[in-house]
Amino acid sequence: MLRQFGGRAGARFRVDGDERVAQRGRGELFHQCAIERRNYPPGQHGQKNSRLSGYGVQLREKQKLRRIYGLLERQFRTVYKKADKQKGITGENLLFSLESRLDNITYKMGFGASRSEARQIVRHNGILVNGKRVNIPSYQLRPGDEVAVAPKAKEHLRIKAAAEAGAGRGFPEWLEVDSAALKGKFKSMPQRSDLPSTINESLVIELYSK
Repeated sequence: MLRQFGGRAGARFRVDGDERVAQRGRGELFHQCAIERRNYPPGQHGQKNSRLSGYGVQLREKQKLRRIYGLLERQFRTVYKKADKQKGITGENLLFSLESRLDNITYKMGFGASRSEARQIVRHNGILVNGKRVNIPSYQLRPGDEVAVAPKAKEHLRIKAAAEAGAGRGFPEWLEVDSAALKGKFKSMPQRSDLPSTINESLVIELYSK
């Protein structure tokens, strides 16, 4: 399973805290000197900061989307390049490609408690696609493909627990799932309206288009 590392975030927070304390210790003189030293008219660098802010927003959106699906930058960029070559809206193509990954569908069908767990199940030959083992998490499913938990994997308690929890949550309309039999069908590609509105894929496309 993937591990989470929290040490770096904590260290960054402490550094930020020390900087704030140091600035407060300098008092008003610090701020007055900073103003007096400014040798450019107000607003001169405003546009530059705005551009940096725009880039930061785009970068943050890309990182958010990449983390949702648990992909490395290289993997995510590969998905983008393929989406960019397809007909239609690049941003939607990107989302549909991410959603139709085997590890994501395994998770959405409730065969894994998380995408990372679903990815491990796929890698360990725990999933069948149209009756054949597929151990590639990035495998792209097509409408009509049938997905099932392999016979030996059906005995794993974690998979059973995940399937029970998934049945309780319900499933997207574009998936057909039999939780008791641990199998399902990828009926159709999702529509953009089926996916979270909190994702702004256009920002990601703008970032990669630069």
